[in-house]
Amino acid sequence: MLNRRSALAGATGLALALSACGQNSESSSERRFERGTVGIAMPTRTSERWLTDGKSLVEDLKGAGYKTKLAYGDDDPQAQASQIEKLIKQGVDALIIAAVDARSLNGVLQQAADAHIPVICYDRLILGTKNVDYYVSFDNEMVGLIQAHYIIKKLGLEDGRGPFNIELFAGSPDDNNTKYFFKGSMTLLQPFLDSAQLVVPSGQTELSKITTLRWDGPTAQKRMSGLLAKWYGSKKVDAVLSPYDGISRGVLSALKQDGYGSVGKPFPVITGQDAELPSVKSIIAGQQSQTVFKDVRDLAQAAADMVDDILTGRVPWVDNRGDYNNGVKDVPARLLQPTGIDKTNYKLLINSGYFTADELQ
Repeated sequence: MLNRRSALAGATGLALALSACGQNSESSSERRFERGTVGIAMPTRTSERWLTDGKSLVEDLKGAGYKTKLAYGDDDPQAQASQIEKLIKQGVDALIIAAVDARSLNGVLQQAADAHIPVICYDRLILGTKNVDYYVSFDNEMVGLIQAHYIIKKLGLEDGRGPFNIELFAGSPDDNNTKYFFKGSMTLLQPFLDSAQLVVPSGQTELSKITTLRWDGPTAQKRMSGLLAKWYGSKKVDAVLSPYDGISRGVLSALKQDGYGSVGKPFPVITGQDAELPSVKSIIAGQQSQTVFKDVRDLAQAAADMVDDILTGRVPWVDNRGDYNNGVKDVPARLLQPTGIDKTNYKLLINSGYFTADELQ
């Protein structure tokens, strides 16, 4: 949904177009792009959400009158740094960056600062540098809270049921969001671990023991297979805290290979994040249990609005100035709210236009 500023920008663009009637198309096109060029650095093409982010950012910025240059780092921190350096040399007016590695961009961001190019951290806070201006993301602790609340509700822990076996997975150790997702989840799960209503047979409960480099599904599958082989035997898994749909699908693959998914051995409760199409279809089919929907179209619009504010001399609107410290400074942040999705309400994704009914068949 377009906000008031976007609507005003559209109206302004329409007025300019009408006033240009009678002039040639080349001069009209040149006038459309007088506002500058924005460089966009996304982390990977292996996740459909980042493809949606990139497409949405380009569309929103072009709609506001900006040229764009979009690059994907393909999970390679050095490649992404080189791409950003190239964007700086090409003279972009602003940078929107979703980092592959939160600590790998300090050198190139000094180049951005020297060139007076503002930098917006997109969904992933960049660490260890003063040369970032704003952060736009979702409420990441809320993501973890939603996932943990779902496990608690489905297992009936608040009704005193248990004990249940659970295994914990976390995101990539080089992504600052990982700690926020985990912190949110453990805020709710820790009391049930302390009371032994939840038991982790592997004993792997510390964040450093459960991370998944690059959020990689096959890596998660390998770890889950190892946990099943070493710690379960006649035991069964009742729940898996998974922070992301790609990890959830890897966990599911390991569970299927171990015989889960039958009447006598049903799938455990499995959480997720990002409402990726394969995982939503898995939820409908009764395999993955839940995901957290973060409408990245809204996130892209928020980032585009922020860029427009900066480049037109306005102060961007933020709602958090003290909670996101990158080790050098508190980075002013704008946070959007996520939504839990399961089999009971997945049609929200259709009603919002995120997926069509045919795509979910």
